[in-house]
Amino acid sequence: MEDQIQRSRNWQFMRRTIPILCLALAWCAAAAPDPVVTVTGGQIKGRMLAAGAVFKGIPFAAPPVGDLRWKEPMPVKPWSGERDAGEYGATCAQIDAEWNHMAAQKGSEDCLFLNVWTPEWPAKSRRAVLVWIHGGANMGGSALGLGGIEPPFDGAKLASHGVVMVTIQYRLGLLGFFAHPELTEESPHHASGNYGLLDQVAALKWIHENIARFGGDPGNVTVFGQSAGGQDTGLLISSPLTKGLIHRAIEESGTVMLGGEVTPPRSKLEAAGVKLAEQMKAPAAHQIQYLRSLTAVEILKNSPPYAQLGPLRPEPDIDGYGIVKLPAQVFQEHEELPIPLIIGNNGRETNAATSPEALKKAITAYYKERTAEVLQFYGLNGPNPDTYPPHGSGAAQWATDLVFRCGSIVVANWHSVRFPTWEYEFTRAPEPVGARHSWELQFVFGNLVQATGPADRALSDQVMAYWTNFAKTGNPNGGALPNWPKHDAAGAAYLEFAADGPVAREALRQKACAIFEQNLPLGH
Repeated sequence: MEDQIQRSRNWQFMRRTIPILCLALAWCAAAAPDPVVTVTGGQIKGRMLAAGAVFKGIPFAAPPVGDLRWKEPMPVKPWSGERDAGEYGATCAQIDAEWNHMAAQKGSEDCLFLNVWTPEWPAKSRRAVLVWIHGGANMGGSALGLGGIEPPFDGAKLASHGVVMVTIQYRLGLLGFFAHPELTEESPHHASGNYGLLDQVAALKWIHENIARFGGDPGNVTVFGQSAGGQDTGLLISSPLTKGLIHRAIEESGTVMLGGEVTPPRSKLEAAGVKLAEQMKAPAAHQIQYLRSLTAVEILKNSPPYAQLGPLRPEPDIDGYGIVKLPAQVFQEHEELPIPLIIGNNGRETNAATSPEALKKAITAYYKERTAEVLQFYGLNGPNPDTYPPHGSGAAQWATDLVFRCGSIVVANWHSVRFPTWEYEFTRAPEPVGARHSWELQFVFGNLVQATGPADRALSDQVMAYWTNFAKTGNPNGGALPNWPKHDAAGAAYLEFAADGPVAREALRQKACAIFEQNLPLGH
């Protein structure tokens, strides 16, 4: 009898105690159900995270295959039932330039997917939205990241700062930026060449229509991108197609003058398209029909090398629809979207090791009659006036100024005339390489790869706070962050993310970049 009483007492104790243990230690709690959302096309099933939820591989347009190759993105094809959104979709087909090997190996023409991270689930309030456009010369890369120096583009850490985070993909290389007279003729807009850019617009339209279902505010969308993604961000805010879709922007190491060049006209890309079609053995007539019969692999075999300058290079063009005017002039004349902007670069985007003779030759080819005036800025006709260690040698200064830094400074000067602007330079990095191209990305996403010390983590937290504050309010400042002064052409204030943390400075390379601006082929 006593044994029965004791067993009963034990059972009562277990019945009271086990639920407490289950709640405290999550031993026995039933897993939270996968989150389900209805979006354009049908229902998707994501995954719960420790905080919030994630939805991956969401189609925002129809697969651009077959007869849809080299056409503007078409509406999503509806599906029945719940579409699983637990894994990334395929990356976009691209040439393999080694740094992007993983993305190239997984590449497919059916790649128009985006991914969404939320800070809470279910959503209790509307949150600012951050939309990421990856880089890669518009020829490589993906929404996954993990290419070369790139960290994972997992948006969970940024979302944890109280925003809804989105990463998108877009057609690349000859599949995304290919113009041809036959394509122009068949287009309802009499345009061709910017299919990758139109994919980005389609993604923004999808976000405008669907993001509220994830707790995002369609009236508060910040687009940010790096390298070609920064260039494309500038193109988007100078395009007539994005009014009402973008409310703030961040350009990292990329502008509409990337490489010191301006956007070419459609005619140049059409001529390149005809030549490329001939290389692919297309007949004299109906070349596009023939090219659409080839596989993506066959098309990409005929691509120029990654990021190579030249007449056959796949790149955005002034197509008369998505881009109707030279984008640099749009900024110069203050006709871009009237929105707040963060813009900047890394301190030593490229080391560009070269001899003084080769450097002089490159400067002469670009600046021509301004050469003698420019040589002093790179220590080639006397002492180099820029001896700041994070900027590196004269050759590194030249390459960084020409390809990245001066374009950022010029756009900051132009945009700040009418609209709130904040400029930055990122220099915290180990020597002898310095803060090279893409180095800041691990700090922006909070996914530290090469920089893993406590000071790096602290700086990453500050960068993420600046970026998400900006997304929420249009101003990066807030809380205990060091003050980031607004930029204008007179004071030229900027924030340096330096070895010891953020510090406000002024007049970054203003003299050298003034000559860069004067040398731009803007037609007036």
